[in-house]
Amino acid sequence: MAADHQDFAISPIMFVAGTRPEAIKLAPLILDLQVRGAQPLVVATGQHRDMFDETLAGFGLQADRDLGVMAPSPGGQVGQLLPVLADVIRCERPAWVVVQGDTSSAVAGALAARYAGAALAHVEAGLRTGTHDPHPEEMHRKLVAQMADLHFAPTAAAAAALRAEGITGGIHITGNSGIDALLLMQARLAGDAALAQTAAAALAGIPRGRPWVLATIHRRENRGRALAGILDALAELATEAEIILPVHPGPAIRGPVLARLGGRAGVHLLPPLPYASFVALMLQSALVLTDSGGVQEESPAIGLPCLVLRDGTERPEGVASGNAQLVGCETAAVVAAARAVLRDGALWARMARPALPYGNGSAAAAINRELLRPTGKSSAQSPENWLRSAVHHR
Repeated sequence: MAADHQDFAISPIMFVAGTRPEAIKLAPLILDLQVRGAQPLVVATGQHRDMFDETLAGFGLQADRDLGVMAPSPGGQVGQLLPVLADVIRCERPAWVVVQGDTSSAVAGALAARYAGAALAHVEAGLRTGTHDPHPEEMHRKLVAQMADLHFAPTAAAAAALRAEGITGGIHITGNSGIDALLLMQARLAGDAALAQTAAAALAGIPRGRPWVLATIHRRENRGRALAGILDALAELATEAEIILPVHPGPAIRGPVLARLGGRAGVHLLPPLPYASFVALMLQSALVLTDSGGVQEESPAIGLPCLVLRDGTERPEGVASGNAQLVGCETAAVVAAARAVLRDGALWARMARPALPYGNGSAAAAINRELLRPTGKSSAQSPENWLRSAVHHR
């Protein structure tokens, strides 16, 4: 982290977040601000509750305020969070409200910031699939984009997507702060024997004689028939590899996973892992099958071949670099693609060549330089205009 010490006797920079991925991707910004002597204020929404707190703690951080709002649906989360967050923002009068990505917490934080008259910054702005899916994430991204003053796009393609939607100011290409977090944790695992030992303990008992295939499944659109197809593929692949699946706690995922794969030879169902253990697992795996956006970004940086369990992605750079392939959710297609990578050494080597399409670990410093510049009046649209724009772009 850059050590640019200054005296910031100003309003805090407020981070509104509630999910594990948000904790991972915002932690580098918060740590960098602390080094600079600025005032980060972390407001936890409660969306992922224990996973959010545990992930922050893995970086030596904790939330300053915990709203504890947990609702069963995205609409319920936003509806409950909006008035509470707006009051918090009016009380704290932050220099910036910062949201990340496309979660219910992000869209609630953005709406609350605009209604409270606060300046708004969006980390990981401009990701688009070009369709209505994934829902509601694609809708959330577009809505936040119409409200934000600063748009921190991880790639040139993301910045171009914002411009195509009529956003002309406040766009900065910074790389993705998730890569900052990954490289930070990788360095800590290499230099801290106690941390490495703790991380390895979560993986104890998994045989080493066959390749490790990491799988992560959590997306809303990969439920029902799509999830069944993925689970059947993992069951078939377990005949030739160790399948390691940290199980998402949501009942719509956990129930079918346990029913189909529980007790099956060659399948290792783990609880959600601390970030250090998850990074250690990625570093030891031969292949990852995932529908996660964060894993799509992380895998090229460590040279981990990635099969994306979706028909489309808002992260095409990994596919373009050759590190990732889109394979969908049909059992036969997933099995064929995974076997090709595991059995073809030349293909595996091409996909395992490290690449940094999502940044080189300097995103947090680049973002914070903009957040710490003297600010004037918010340049974002009025509530009426951004609602009109969001409906138009939806």
